[in-house]
Amino acid sequence: MVVVGIGNVLQKDDGLGVYAASYLNENYIFSQEVEIINGGVEGIHLYNVLEENSHIVVLDCLQLNDTPASIYAIPAKEISGYGLNNGGAHEIGILQCMDMMELQGKELPQAIVIGIVPAEVSFAFGLSSEIIDAFDDYISVVLQYLQKEGIQHSQTSSTTTLSEIMQRAKDPSGVMI
Repeated sequence: MVVVGIGNVLQKDDGLGVYAASYLNENYIFSQEVEIINGGVEGIHLYNVLEENSHIVVLDCLQLNDTPASIYAIPAKEISGYGLNNGGAHEIGILQCMDMMELQGKELPQAIVIGIVPAEVSFAFGLSSEIIDAFDDYISVVLQYLQKEGIQHSQTSSTTTLSEIMQRAKDPSGVMI
């Protein structure tokens, strides 16, 4: 199982997937091997991740007409084109990579997007107050999905806060996964 956090930390709520991937990586231990990848704005460079893995969880913002901070878990093939990760800074996004695989006749991985409706996408670091308030619920949905797939989790002995992870994104010497 691979969990890929998608987003641009320079565009406020669009960075949610990257922050969530770092948070999971630093605060949880999983019963089975779970590779957590900071996909950032890698787009087409994530094609090999799709080719090499049979089960992918994508963490991202979803541009849907709903209340900000609404959380969705949707099979990726049902929402091609709705993620913020298409176009712009992301160029070709991970969902478009799946479209390319399908056109090439390749077997698609089982993929789900666990997304959240952003409150603010602008050129700024951090997350909006709406997304910060919903962050624990968002992580809970991700953990529930993994558990449903037979992957148990436990918390690490020390906790890295969301605030610390966001601060590291601003600091050039900070290390993001």
